Amino acid sequence: MLPRSPWLGQQMQFDRVRRREFITLLGGAAAWPFAARAQKAAMPVIGFLNSASPDAFAPFVSSFLRGLEAVGFVDGQNVMIEYRSAEGQPDRLPALAAELVRRQVTVLVANSTASALAAKEAASTLPIVFLTGGDPVELGLVASFNRPGGNATGVSFLVNKLVEKRLELLAELTPNATALGILVDAGNPNALTDTKAAQLAAQKIGRRLVIVTVGSKSELDAAFMALVQQQVSALFVAANVSFIAWRDQIIALAARHMIAASYSGRDFVVLGGLMSYGPNQADAHRQVGVYTGRILKGSNPADMPVMQPSRFELVVNLKTANALGLVVPNSMQLLADEVME
Repeated sequence: MLPRSPWLGQQMQFDRVRRREFITLLGGAAAWPFAARAQKAAMPVIGFLNSASPDAFAPFVSSFLRGLEAVGFVDGQNVMIEYRSAEGQPDRLPALAAELVRRQVTVLVANSTASALAAKEAASTLPIVFLTGGDPVELGLVASFNRPGGNATGVSFLVNKLVEKRLELLAELTPNATALGILVDAGNPNALTDTKAAQLAAQKIGRRLVIVTVGSKSELDAAFMALVQQQVSALFVAANVSFIAWRDQIIALAARHMIAASYSGRDFVVLGGLMSYGPNQADAHRQVGVYTGRILKGSNPADMPVMQPSRFELVVNLKTANALGLVVPNSMQLLADEVME
């Protein structure tokens, strides 16, 4: 056997080094797409659970986005938002909430009492920021307003506390209405509380109260016919996200049947409703955005007090009042935050 050349041995060693370098380079190149995907996946994702339709809630979503931007988060730049909408069908919320949890979102936002309860059921540790018209302590969402103590916090309207004031304003505007109606959504967890508060308020002002409950948009026509049969000429429309989604039809039915209706938010009056009294919903959604951004930056929802509105708005539509043959007292016009001509 011929002796192996020293040069050949050096060449073989050089080839092994080059081969290792090539494999390392190839492995690194193959890893680049995975690294890029991992970096992209690191962007926080917000799950937004919407009880109403996207179109009906678009203005409030804009307010939410402004709140996020106030603390440095811009959708599509340094945060992603996954939207799920129940389209006014609360029975869809549990499945939608579970879907967002499986999506492994960073924070779950719930824009109604029903969606907040669905989120809480689906996520025991995932941070939740809610907007509810009910009492979050009574609903089991938090331990207390000042120290929620769990994985959820947010904004509470406590709209049932406003029922008496809303009914008083409606009665003042409709002095000849002997019967007042209240329209509630059967799927709203606050429906029973709102109804009881309305009954007490109606007794206090000496008016008969007619309760009409609907379970879907298709039942609205029959509900208004029932109100007419009961000779109801003034209607209290309970605060509810589904009613926001159905507001065009509700306002049109009230006008058709010449029923004076009171609503929970200004957006109803802008579209032709008679009057509204309640918190500024755009500001509340902005605050939900701020809280969401703070949690993304590391704040613990357990230590973030549940926010409550400090200012309530009375809005009156004079054109609608005239069409109903109503005279808006000067005292109410002076009290109103906004009077639409």
